[in-house]
Amino acid sequence: MLYSNSATPVNCSQSFPPDHTCKTLLPGSPTLCSVSVKLFVLLVSLGSTWAILVYILVGTFCFIILQCTVVGMLCLKKYRSMASTIRELRATRFMPSRLPQTEAPIIPARPVQADEVETVDEEFPTTTTPLQQRSTVRIPSKKLWKSLHQSPRFTKSDLNLLQLIKAGKEGIFYQARMSRGTCKGHNMFTCKISKDGVRLKHVELEISIMRKLVHHKNILQLLDWSTVEEPYILIMEYVSCGTLRTFLQTNRTNLSASSELQSLLTIASYQIALAMQYLRSKMIVHSDLALRNIMVSKFPWEVKVAEFGLARDLSRLTSRHSNRWRNPRQQVPLRWYPPEYFKNNYYSFKGDVWAFGIVLWEMQTFGMLPYPNLETSEAVVYHICIGHRNTNPDGCRPEILHVMKNCWMEPYTMRPSFADIVSMLENIIENDSDYVDVESPELLVTDEDESHKATFLQASSICVGSTNAI
Repeated sequence: MLYSNSATPVNCSQSFPPDHTCKTLLPGSPTLCSVSVKLFVLLVSLGSTWAILVYILVGTFCFIILQCTVVGMLCLKKYRSMASTIRELRATRFMPSRLPQTEAPIIPARPVQADEVETVDEEFPTTTTPLQQRSTVRIPSKKLWKSLHQSPRFTKSDLNLLQLIKAGKEGIFYQARMSRGTCKGHNMFTCKISKDGVRLKHVELEISIMRKLVHHKNILQLLDWSTVEEPYILIMEYVSCGTLRTFLQTNRTNLSASSELQSLLTIASYQIALAMQYLRSKMIVHSDLALRNIMVSKFPWEVKVAEFGLARDLSRLTSRHSNRWRNPRQQVPLRWYPPEYFKNNYYSFKGDVWAFGIVLWEMQTFGMLPYPNLETSEAVVYHICIGHRNTNPDGCRPEILHVMKNCWMEPYTMRPSFADIVSMLENIIENDSDYVDVESPELLVTDEDESHKATFLQASSICVGSTNAI
């Protein structure tokens, strides 16, 4: 029995186990038992902190494992879906019984030899050769919209080819009509028939790009197509005067005699720039802008950019490096391509700006081949890479020459955008001494300009009389 400072006795055997000995330290100091309890509580509190940290780490690890499991399951599901699609495509390709029953395809009986890639297309005589049959049958890719799988609203036997417009590297353009009925209300239209060896995927990509470029007056509109079997056919809106290159060469004498030639060429250049500005807003790189790929309905107010076989939709690409050409063997029009393509295998929107400068030069020379003194592709590439440019065209107005030089600046970041080019051409047209409304073929002239009115109207109507000359 111990006694504390108070009169009440304390029984240690009732407070602690028998094997513990309670001893009083100095008077007024805590007992040994109370000190031990405090140390025990302190150790427990420290242990709780470490336990919380362990719980956090374990929870984080479990969350990461859960995330990886979910991602893995999604990837596995995607892989199985792709594998199933591939099996279906293979089964469809190698089982003729599953192919749709269609009429035999037809192509021109007399093939036309296209020019080499670095040269422009030559003029071709009028032809009324019918189409002949071919036996290859293919199924369109599933990558395009579902509407591509619908049956076309025409068959190849419905086409009546009237006149050849041009023969390109991958297809031949004709003026044509339907032997029965119309194509979406059009009696006459432009028809592109693919050549042998053109891949279906390539044609489908061209169709998807043209479907994206709708409702613009300076872009040749797509009306219908047939990709069920070869030869693949694209039907586009009708153009009465063929290509701009052929039109300028055919009517060179009449145009050269006009005192308003530079004004007319400036208006046509403005229409082309509007089309290229629209392509830029849609993230489309044309990659084949040339005078041979511009169609004319009525010069100079109705010119239309066409031929999207080399075009690319950059909005579908995954990185900024994707606008580089992946296939170095792909044949391209070298005389219209910028130096960065030959140096770094790179082509972007500013490459189209370079090509627009070449188009301006072509217009001023009535369709002359760029770099006419260079005969080989190697000489052309070397000439471009060392900084040489086309010579100044005779009679070219200084304002257009300035735009032309800006389009050929290096590095390519210094070249103007198509929005800048449109603005520059608008200023040139507005500052012309004889103002012309670029939105309408009606000319605004005064009494003093009555002598020029007949010249303008004659140049504007050249197209009507030149249809039979193409």
